[in-house]
Amino acid sequence: MQVPFWYLRHGETDWNAQGLSQGNVDIPLNANGLEQARSAALLLRDRGIKTIVASPLSRARVTAEIVGETLGLPVMIDPDLREVSWGVHEGQSLSEWFSDWVANGYHPENGETFGMLRDRAVAGLNRALVHPSSVLIVAHGALFRAIKAAMGVEISARTRNAVPMWCTPGEGGWTVE
Repeated sequence: MQVPFWYLRHGETDWNAQGLSQGNVDIPLNANGLEQARSAALLLRDRGIKTIVASPLSRARVTAEIVGETLGLPVMIDPDLREVSWGVHEGQSLSEWFSDWVANGYHPENGETFGMLRDRAVAGLNRALVHPSSVLIVAHGALFRAIKAAMGVEISARTRNAVPMWCTPGEGGWTVE
């Protein structure tokens, strides 16, 4: 769908700080992550946001609720916006398998391929973007890589915690700022 939207990765968790892959493990925000969410909420005031849609995992849901409280908006949940399932790699550091996974050449045991994540993420995004604009998506780092891949945007950069990004379609493709 060619509709501009805001994207916000959840605030920091203890596993983020330790460099561990969280996937579908529901790790809560730490004190720094809560502060990051409050700061992001202030940055998102007066940006025309009318709808907030979030992952059901608490680190994203709580980030979205903090933003929603500041903006006076409810938070809708879409299960397809949850983070990738890393399967046997959840709770471990991202290692040499990560690049192969992004290239869709590796399928973690009991986990999702990058292609599976991309398809699910795009479905969730498309459902969110039918709501009144501007829409804010609050979710996860690997999920945003998958969305950016579908948009034809460079995916190598890590998505920072709780930094709002404006995603806009254009004649030359999508931009993320």
